[in-house]
Amino acid sequence: MIFAVLALAQSLALALPPAVAVSGAAPGAPLPAATELRRIAAPEARQGAAGGHGSVYAVGDHEVARYDAASARRVAHWSGDPVIYPHLNSCELDGSELVCAASNYPQVPMDSQVLWFDAANLKPLRSHALGHGHGSLTWFVRHEGSWWACYANYDGKGGEPGRDHRATTLVRMNDRFEETGLWTFPETVLSRMAPRSSSGGSWGKDGLLYVTGHDLPEIYAVRVPRQGGVLEHVATIAMPTGGQAIGWAPDEPRVIWSIERKTLEMVASRVPPVKSGRKP
Repeated sequence: MIFAVLALAQSLALALPPAVAVSGAAPGAPLPAATELRRIAAPEARQGAAGGHGSVYAVGDHEVARYDAASARRVAHWSGDPVIYPHLNSCELDGSELVCAASNYPQVPMDSQVLWFDAANLKPLRSHALGHGHGSLTWFVRHEGSWWACYANYDGKGGEPGRDHRATTLVRMNDRFEETGLWTFPETVLSRMAPRSSSGGSWGKDGLLYVTGHDLPEIYAVRVPRQGGVLEHVATIAMPTGGQAIGWAPDEPRVIWSIERKTLEMVASRVPPVKSGRKP
């Protein structure tokens, strides 16, 4: 069913160059790039970053660290057993808790779980096993009373037979982790992520979902369609860093945190406003 819907979306999609705003499938006016504001060195910054109130979190393969955003000083750290936590992918602040997506990448069959930590001291609170599902869980975020989970699929390493990057899937869940909605990504986004998948995702206050791939220095703004099973590509925005997990700073307007893997730094950037083009 997923591939049937995806094939239809691919046949209708238009090629999208970098840093172009779109409304539906029609190209719009070019957008300015995100503007870099500051960097914080963090040896844990190998998978992504998450914004907090006066804090920023660095996410590594088996660890999470909390840094004071003003002083750049590390104030809390958690490190897990690599056998139990082979691949931590991303985290996001949810109230007083930090919610993190984890998987067994690059092992197959794919297996995923969600971890919760105290956002202040990073003490582990609880976990929930999602098991073998639509792919490898790369991000898990809260929005409008639901959980939103992204399942990555890959063409090569870490992929399963019969599924490639085109099977990357967004799933909405209730508090019992029951699926209440499912969407695939448009070809204009998938083609930029290939041969890998989405590594980061975070809901903006404007109601758009901002996602990143694994490598390219771009953020893709998408929205859930009123009808249909394919997300709508609203805009592509160039950013200073390449892919990986991202997170909005809750106390700074339009500021998003990402990482520079090669230098092990967390980077704050201001993202330009995006007009969705959707009428109320």
